[in-house]
Amino acid sequence: MSIQFKSSMKKLILLLIVACSAITITQAQARWSTEKANQWYKHQGWIRGCNYQPSTAVNQLEMFQADTFDPQTIDRELGWAQDLGFNAMRVFLHHIAWTSDREGFKKRINEYLEISNKHGIKTILVFFDDCWNDSYHPGKQPAPKVGIHNSGWLRDPGTAIRSNPDSLKMLENYVKDILTTFKDDHRVLLWDLYNEPGNNKYFEESLPLLKDVFRWAREVNPSQPVSAGVWNSTEKFSKLNEFQLENSDIITYHDYTYSDSHKKHIARLRQYNRPLICTEYMARRNGSLFATIMPILKQENVGAINWGFVSGKTNTIYAWGTPMPDGKEPELWFHDILRKDGTPFSQDEVETIRELTGKTQQKSK
Repeated sequence: MSIQFKSSMKKLILLLIVACSAITITQAQARWSTEKANQWYKHQGWIRGCNYQPSTAVNQLEMFQADTFDPQTIDRELGWAQDLGFNAMRVFLHHIAWTSDREGFKKRINEYLEISNKHGIKTILVFFDDCWNDSYHPGKQPAPKVGIHNSGWLRDPGTAIRSNPDSLKMLENYVKDILTTFKDDHRVLLWDLYNEPGNNKYFEESLPLLKDVFRWAREVNPSQPVSAGVWNSTEKFSKLNEFQLENSDIITYHDYTYSDSHKKHIARLRQYNRPLICTEYMARRNGSLFATIMPILKQENVGAINWGFVSGKTNTIYAWGTPMPDGKEPELWFHDILRKDGTPFSQDEVETIRELTGKTQQKSK
């Protein structure tokens, strides 16, 4: 065999290895097939729970920073969630918790997951968010403003960071570090990569970051599905919606409307032939109620994650854009289910939830 032939063979083998590696990477980064997505969903059972923030935390940073992380409250409140028959909670992260205390933040996420898992509850973890306050800082967080809905909630990454191209590498490192740490963790149900992209009049300005975070997630290739929920059907969000629906493994969405409208929303999303999880619903003043929406979601086998659980520092018993300067408890709560002592806003609602989750039957036995 000539030296030239051997050299050619080595080059050919090297090219084949590179080609195979490229194919493997492409497969790893691909969106889940509809078959894989639906098979995954079959193994979960009916997903139901809340967007969860402990009553002692005004925002994502107060929840996860070392000085204010409150495992005792989390354990108590998730025990109440277990008693209602909930099996999933949606929890928001923030990159500042990572940049200011990388290892401590991951340790506290793990501790949260340990507590949650003890109560039979899996977690949907959320990375970015275009909602509420645009500025933030590590350390002591502001006290809630009296009678104002979610007065302390934080955007992530916010205008200053997102408009600075030099920040992208930091955000990429953050997302990939968290994903890599928990990519095979059975306690994590799903990665919600971006909450309400385009909110606060960002519109399509959020599209580049939305595309980036999906790309970063595909490069890590977690064992759990990834998604970003559609939440606004108006024309200004059409490109965002198109990208979200075409790239999410599991279709997630928000809907705070009454039952007839919500049914139509589900019917429109069925065309994608993928599992559906409603990751935000239940605003009593809007007619989005446990008694009317939760039975529909169960019947349709759509995941049901309402906004709010225990009334606390987020002030989400008050409605959007309707402050109550005297801080008086509204006669009709907007969100949330329980008071800080575990008693319900409405006993009828709690009984409805327990009946739908099967907890009433278990209690009677």
